[in-house]
Amino acid sequence: MSKPSAVGSVMITAARAAGRALARDFGEVENLQVSKKGPGDFVSNADHRAEEIIYAQLSKARPGYGFVMEERGIIEGTDKSNRFIVDPLDGTLNFLHGQPHYSVSIALEREGQLLCGVVFDVAKNEIFWAETGRGAWLEQRKLRVAARRKLSESVVATGTPWIGKSEAAHIGFAREIAAMTPVCAGIRRYGSAALDLAWVAAGRFDGFWERDLKPWDIAAGIVLVREAGGYVEEIDGGDVLKTGSIVAGNEDILPAVRKQIRHADAFGKAAAIK
Repeated sequence: MSKPSAVGSVMITAARAAGRALARDFGEVENLQVSKKGPGDFVSNADHRAEEIIYAQLSKARPGYGFVMEERGIIEGTDKSNRFIVDPLDGTLNFLHGQPHYSVSIALEREGQLLCGVVFDVAKNEIFWAETGRGAWLEQRKLRVAARRKLSESVVATGTPWIGKSEAAHIGFAREIAAMTPVCAGIRRYGSAALDLAWVAAGRFDGFWERDLKPWDIAAGIVLVREAGGYVEEIDGGDVLKTGSIVAGNEDILPAVRKQIRHADAFGKAAAIK
């Protein structure tokens, strides 16, 4: 059994503390103050409280580290080599609708490389954590991506574009779904990309794809999948943290998913030219 490093333990402690606050707010969700950041994009005082807890604990434990946070944005640290990437509440829409599927996500990036990731499934009280060279774990159980080799036997997760996204984004996603549904055993859309990736690491999902995500949505999950023996790539070959277009799975499922969605994209472009 592996144990987290000192910084990994700090991240786990901060995630649990934020999760306790979220769990209390979840019980009184009707009393939360909610505002819109954009069409279909909501933020509540629960998000802000959880983020404040994480920031306070991590900045005390690792003074000088920088932050990339969903609500606060970029906070430059005196230590330019290290920064935490934080989503205090991934799955806000689920949370606000009383659906118990949401998470806290914290990653550590050092010299541009993702080293540690923690995803806390608050409702199920499951801590997923991973560190480069230490493997991926659910509490004290070592994780491994699913071993299925055929897309026809696989369950794949995704996320849908929300209201406010371009018409092209919605049409493109519809084409991708049309390309995927005939060839895989099932598609799931649960509303927390961080948990989707954690579940790929745990073998609960065989693969995952989504476009236009933010670094805080996926950074911790990327570490989890890679340390569980899986692969994460940018759909079109770019920098996944910059574009947010991600595909994940084992060595057989990832290329199979990418092939289907690239085919859908190519079909859409050809139709547009006509």
